[in-house]
Amino acid sequence: MRRLSLIFIAILFFLIGHSQSSNPNAQKSFEAALPYLDNGDYDNGLNNLLKAYQADPNFIDAIITLANTYKEIKSYDSAVLFYQKAKLIDSHQSNYYNMPYSNCLAGLGKFSEALQAVDQYLKIPNLGDKALKNAQYWQNCYQFAINYAKNHPHESYVFQPINMGDNINSPQAEYYPSFTIDDSTLVFTRRGEGIREDFLESFRDKNGKYAPATLIKGIINDEPSKGALNISQDGQWLIFAGNFGNKGFGNFDLYISYKTENGWSAPQNLGPNINTGFWESSPSLSPDKSTLYFSSNRTGGFGGNDLYVSYMQPNGKWSKAQNMGKEINTSGDELAPFIHADNTTLFYTSSGLPGYGGTDLFKITKTDFANNTWSQPENLGYPINTIDNEGSLFVASDGVTAYYASDRADTRGELDLYKFELRKDIRPNKTSFVSGKITDAHSDKGLAATIELTNNANQQLISKTNSDTSGNYLVTLPVGNDYTITLNRPGYLFQSEIFSLHDVQPSSVFRKNISMQAIEVNAAITLKNIQFAFKSYELEPVSKIELNKLLQLLRENPTLRVRINGHTDNKGSQAVNQPLSAKRAKAVVDFLLGNDIEKSRLEWKGYGDAHPIADNATEEGRALNRRTEVEVIGL
Repeated sequence: MRRLSLIFIAILFFLIGHSQSSNPNAQKSFEAALPYLDNGDYDNGLNNLLKAYQADPNFIDAIITLANTYKEIKSYDSAVLFYQKAKLIDSHQSNYYNMPYSNCLAGLGKFSEALQAVDQYLKIPNLGDKALKNAQYWQNCYQFAINYAKNHPHESYVFQPINMGDNINSPQAEYYPSFTIDDSTLVFTRRGEGIREDFLESFRDKNGKYAPATLIKGIINDEPSKGALNISQDGQWLIFAGNFGNKGFGNFDLYISYKTENGWSAPQNLGPNINTGFWESSPSLSPDKSTLYFSSNRTGGFGGNDLYVSYMQPNGKWSKAQNMGKEINTSGDELAPFIHADNTTLFYTSSGLPGYGGTDLFKITKTDFANNTWSQPENLGYPINTIDNEGSLFVASDGVTAYYASDRADTRGELDLYKFELRKDIRPNKTSFVSGKITDAHSDKGLAATIELTNNANQQLISKTNSDTSGNYLVTLPVGNDYTITLNRPGYLFQSEIFSLHDVQPSSVFRKNISMQAIEVNAAITLKNIQFAFKSYELEPVSKIELNKLLQLLRENPTLRVRINGHTDNKGSQAVNQPLSAKRAKAVVDFLLGNDIEKSRLEWKGYGDAHPIADNATEEGRALNRRTEVEVIGL
C-alpha cells in the first residue's frame, strides 16, 4: 500500500503560518488522522480529517490536508472542492495552493482552468529554482493538452474502462496483459509478497467470458523475481523478463518458454545478442515471431531506458539488438513497447516526449518495411493519457478493444486489468488470421516451411515466419488489403495462396491446409497471382510477387528445367484463346530470361481453353481456368 509520508512535506510547504484550531475536538481529530495517513490508511485518515472539518469548517490545516490527501488518492473532484474552500478562507496564501490545485483540475481534464491556476502560481515572487522548474513543466503540459484538444476534436468519444472482474483481478496488483490473436488465451503478471511476481493465465469460454485465472503450468513460476511477459499470437511462445541470479547476464534478462503438452518449458535465456549486464524488460514479439521489441537501460542509448529491436536470423538465432533511434527514444524513459497484430503499429510509453505529464502512451506506424522506418510518435491524447504515469497497453486484433492496468475507483485492490474502446483516429489496422497445416502432397507428412506475406497493392513484404516441425502455422492478415502468401522449403516447389481482405470483417478467420510438391519431373504448381491486362499478355505489377519466387526457385536449383503452361477460360474462340495463352506463357519466360535464367532451362506452351479445371459456367470457375502453371520437365 502507498504511504503518505511525502504528503506532509507538501503540507508543511503550504501551511505557512500553521495554527491550531480553536475547537479542541477538531484539533484532536486532525492529530488522530496523521498517523493513519502516514501509514497509508486512507479510510481512517480521511474519516478523522472530515470530523475535524465538520467540527471547525474554517480549520485551514484540516482543509488543506483533506485536499492533499484526496489529490494523493486521485480523488480529484474532492481535492478541487477542498482547495477551493482553502482559497476562500486563506486568500493571503491562496497562490501557494494553486500548484497542487492545478494538478487536480488537470486530473479532471479541465486543462484551461489548470493553466490559469499555474499561471497565478508563477506570479509568486522569488520562487525557488525547483518550484519554478516544476511549475513551468506543468504549464507546458497543460498548454500541450489544450492544443491537442484543438487539433484532435473527438467530442463523441467516451472513455469507459470496464474492470475485467473477479475471475481476473484480485486484491493484489495485476498488470502486463497479453492475448493470443483469437483472444482465447490471456496471460498477465500478478504481484505477490515481497519481490514475488507470478504469471497467470485464463482461457475464454464459448460465451466470451474468461475463466478464473490460474498459475501458468510448468516450472516457469518457480523463480519469484519476474516481470513483464508477452505471449506470441499463436500461443506457442512466452517471452518474459526475469531476474534468475547466476542464470542471467545482469539485473533483469529476457527469457523464452515454449508450450508443451505438460505446460510451459523451462525458461531459456535469450542470450548475449539480447541481454546485457544491464536491465532488459517489457518484451513484445511481432505476430510473425521474427522481430522482438524490448526496453533496456544499457549504455549507449539516448536516455534512461530506450527501446531496442532484434530480428530472428535464418539459423534461428536472434540478431544483436539495435537501438530504435533518436526519432523514437528520448532523454527520458521509453518503456512497454507493444507491436499490434497488424505488424505495423507500435504502442509504447515515454516520459521524454511532450505530453500530459509523467509517462504518456504513444503510437508509431511502420512506414517502410524494407528499411524499418517509422512515423513520428503520436500522443494518444486525453483521457487515455493523464497527468499520471501510464503503463503498458495491449490492443486486440480487432483494433478497437484495448487493455491496460489501472487503479480506478472500482479496483479490487491495487492495479486491476481493464478493457476499453480505443478512439477511432488512433486505432491500428483490424486484423484477421489464417491458420492450418502444411504437408507433403504425397505423404501428408507435416512440413516445416518459411511463410511470406506480401501486400498485393504494393508488392511489399509484410511478414515472414515459419510453420512448426509438424507443419502447423498461423499468419496474421491486416484487414483492408489483398495478400499473397508464399510457402518455401528446400527440395520443394514454392506454393502460393491469395487472400482478399479489402471487404472482410475483422472477426473473419481462415483455415487453410496447404500441400507442397517435392521437386521431381512432372510436378506442377499453379501460380495463383499471375495477372495480365484484359485480353492482353502484358503482366500486371502484382505478378512480380510470384515471378520473383519462381526466379528464386530456379536460382536455388541451377539444373532445374521448367515449362510455363498458359490456360484461358472458354470466352472467345479457341483460335483467339490458344495464341493468347501462349503469349502469356512466353511473357513469364521473357521475365526469367531478362533476369539471367538460361534459355535452355525454359519452355512455354499455350493450351487455350482445352484443359479446364473448373466449370466455365460461373465466373468463379472461369477465374480458376485462367491460370499459369509451372511444370518440372527436367532435373
